[in-house]
Amino acid sequence: MALELPSTLSYALADSPVGLLAWIYEKLVKWTDGYEWGDDEVLTWISVYLFSASGPETTVRIYYEIAHQGNMDEFARLWSPIPLGLSFFPHELVGGPRTWARTMGNVVFESEHNKGGHFAAYEQPQALVDDLRAMFGKGGKAFGVVKGKDGY
Repeated sequence: MALELPSTLSYALADSPVGLLAWIYEKLVKWTDGYEWGDDEVLTWISVYLFSASGPETTVRIYYEIAHQGNMDEFARLWSPIPLGLSFFPHELVGGPRTWARTMGNVVFESEHNKGGHFAAYEQPQALVDDLRAMFGKGGKAFGVVKGKDGY
């Protein structure tokens, strides 16, 4: 049986709770915008990875697949007509020109924030709620996108 990187790393992380703690904690600290993680929050994140049926493989696999999908030009040509909202946070891992983000689809809403990182939904939940309300609420460009729903 030949192992490839995601599986090798996943077995190591699943086998060592301390290793998993170190791996995830480093991401929580480095990929956020100075968010102060409490012990219970960190342990909750670690528990989700350790005790879920798929284990750490899930997140390791998706990053591997994105990096090894082969043709980035094909990925760049993906476009969706579904209304899309973009929320930009200053400490996100990948940053590029806003014009590139706008090529992903039918962008009807954009918002730029002054705090937040890769885990913005956890760090700045109210900011994302406000964005969703602005996008889907009355007067928002995605208002009524779901038939039979009046929005917020």
